[in-house]
Order: sequence, then structure tokens, then C-alpha cells
Amino acid sequence: MRQFIKKAIVANGLFLSAFMPLSAKHIKGTTPNIIVFFTDDQGYQDVGCFGSPLIKTPNLDRMAQEGIRFTNFYSAAPVCSPSRAALLTGCYPPRVGVPRVVWPDDKMGLDPKEVTIADMLKTKGYNTACIGKWHLGDKPEFLPNNQGFDSYLGIPYSNDMTVNAKFKWSTDAIFREGATLESVKSGITIRGEVPLMRDGIVVEYPVDQTLLTQKYTQEAIRVIKTNKDKPFFIYLAHTMPHIPLHASANFYGKSARGLYGDVIEEVDWSMGEILKTLKELNIDDQTLVLFTSDNGPWNLKKGQGGSAGPLRGFKFETLEGGMREPMIAHWPGQIPAGTVCNEIASTIDFLPTIAWLTNSKKPKTTLDGENIWPLLSAQKGAKTPHKFYYYYSGTALQAVRSGDWKLRLVKGNVELYNLRTDISESKNSASEHPDLVKKLTVQIAKFDKKLKSNLH
Repeated sequence: MRQFIKKAIVANGLFLSAFMPLSAKHIKGTTPNIIVFFTDDQGYQDVGCFGSPLIKTPNLDRMAQEGIRFTNFYSAAPVCSPSRAALLTGCYPPRVGVPRVVWPDDKMGLDPKEVTIADMLKTKGYNTACIGKWHLGDKPEFLPNNQGFDSYLGIPYSNDMTVNAKFKWSTDAIFREGATLESVKSGITIRGEVPLMRDGIVVEYPVDQTLLTQKYTQEAIRVIKTNKDKPFFIYLAHTMPHIPLHASANFYGKSARGLYGDVIEEVDWSMGEILKTLKELNIDDQTLVLFTSDNGPWNLKKGQGGSAGPLRGFKFETLEGGMREPMIAHWPGQIPAGTVCNEIASTIDFLPTIAWLTNSKKPKTTLDGENIWPLLSAQKGAKTPHKFYYYYSGTALQAVRSGDWKLRLVKGNVELYNLRTDISESKNSASEHPDLVKKLTVQIAKFDKKLKSNLH
């Protein structure tokens, strides 16, 4: 009972053995364990409780039954690197200098001067672990151990990339498929063959991608067990279901949705193993678990890509299918079971929410996210803190959402949708609401100018 106890002391100073769980409205300043479970290119519909007709996700479904499910939740970008920068910093990607995808040996990366969730929680005594896909720069100064994380196990970017020959290599690194250190340093690399790193050093190349989901899960469980008596933060960014798709032998060929389904069902297994571990250690009521994805699915044929369900659009687009994601939060005793939130929220809200919960000092720089604990805890009458929510693609601000309405300005086209009545963005209502179009157009220009005059 590390955090959630209330000591009852009577007037004469005697201690009453009243170990009582705090109510949801009295948890500010506690130190809950926090796990952010972040998948890659998973579509809005690719979870059973979000409507998937073929993919079985019993663990995520149970997580929603025991917690809360968000139906209007957004990633902050329609591609990988910007969305990750936004989650970790609480800012729209251009503000923190990561507007595009980062490549091996790229000069760009997340500036270590930025305050990440891990940096913030370190000041409160948390053990911090990054597991999985990083993709915020592979130069030493950009890697997780220089961004507030005590430990890191994972691949430094997307699994369809290659390897940076300038990496540090373990003296006992495992080389597979004929690769050698000499061949790598001579420039012989193959796209889709990526390295596994531990704390900035390559330990396997190319990594066996069929085992990645298992490796990440085992590492998460190790961190949980090692730190069960003190607060921990785990950022578990799964490589899957980014292409090329890989599943272990236990899941390969098992899903009715083909290989993509196999991959998602193994990711669901991963969540199940983590939730089971928390319960076995009797710390599930001390742990906030957040599940979502970095952006929408690829637009691929032959079942290789996911499904955004009723949403229009895919990865790379500021249509809903590119940025609206499934989100589930779980915290027994603090998040009411079986609830659904239809209010607007985003990954940029994670940092300020966690800051409020843990009474951590927020970064002095401008944040775009807000505290959404009233939404997460399903407080009566809670509304989104976002009067406007913005959709960036690269450095271009392409759309804004205000309540039910979304205005999108791309390549000279003016599109206005009522997302409450038209979730599929099928009816352009711009001509019917010229005053609203004008108001939101002004708002886009105003905010974009303000953001770009205040970059970190």
C-alpha cells in the first residue's frame, strides 16, 4: 500500500489503522505507477471494443470493461516521430522541433533540453523505462537514456528502416542472417533489418522481429517486478503493427484477420501479461495504464494494413482516420469501470495530467496539452479542456476541431464537417456555414502564428 492510504489520527494523537483507498478527487500529489502502452499504426477499429469484427482482443476489451474508453481521442500527428515527440512533451510536434519522420543518422531528433514525462517523473523518485520503438533520433544525445529514462530496450526507429553504422556495438552482440560488424561498417545493410539496442548499445542485429513483442513484454514485466515497491514509469512503445508485420509462432496464422490480426492479437496478449503481473503483485490499484496508438493505419491491400472503421482516411492524413485513435485507461478504484468518454482529448494531455496527479513541476516552456483527469475519472459534467484542437501535418496546420465541428484546409480545398452527425467526413458543409468557416479559418491562422512565434 505504497501510495493510497489515509492515516486517521484522533485528537489525542493515537493512530487508527485506517488504510483506506483515496477517492478519485483526492489523489493529487500521489505517486501512482504509470504505464503508457503505445502501438504503431493501429487503426481506430482494430480493437474488439471499438468494433473490430475479426480481431480478438480480450485483454484490451476487459481493460475497457474495468476502466474507461475514449471515442474522440487524438494522436498529435498522422506519422510516427512527431506523434511520439508530442506524447512525451505535451506539445504539438512543430513546437518541439520534430515535425517529420526521423531517419537513421538524421541530424534531427528530440532536443534533450525538452522536458519529457520521464524527466519530470525522475524528480519525484520514479524509476523510468523506455521499451520498444524510439524514433526520436538515433544520435547518442537523442536516445532515451539522455531523455530521462533510466533504461532502454528496443529498436531506435521504424522496423522498415536499416541500421546506423555509427552506433556503439556490444562486444558480445548477436549477429544474425550473415551480418557482421565489418559488413555493417562497410555499408552492407538491408532495408527492414534493424538493430536491437540496450541503453544505447546494439546487442542484436538484425533483431528477430518475430520475437519483438515478446521481448518487450518480458522487459516490461522485469521492470515492474524490480520496482514493485517504488514508483515506476514505463513507456512501452510496441513496434507492431508497423510494417513489415511479424508475429511469433504462438500467434502466427491464428487470427481470422490474417497476419495483421495475428500481430494485434499478440499485442493484446502483451497487455494481458502486464495487467496480470500488476494484479499478481497486488499493485494494479496503484497503477494507471494508458493504451493508444501513434497514428492511423496504412492504406494497404491484401490485409496488411489496419482499419479506421467508420472514419475516413489513413496514416499521413489529417482526416479522422489518420489521427483519431482508440484509447483505454485502467486504474482500479480510481477510474470507474465500464465508462465511455466522448469528449475531445489527446496524447498531448498525458504529461500535464501526470504532472497534476504526481504534483510534479511542469516544464517552464509552453505546453499545448491540458489536465484531463476529470475526464479520466469520469467526474460528473466533465468537459474537454480543449476549446480548439489542432491537426498538424509537418509544419502545416491543416485543420481545427471546435466541439462537433472540424474545418480542414488542404491544397486550396475548404472542408467543414459536423463530426457528431458525420463521423465519416462524407458531407462537406462549408457552403452552408460560411460564418463558421470564416471564424475557424481565422482561428487556424491565429494559432499557427502564435505557435511558430514561440518554438522551444
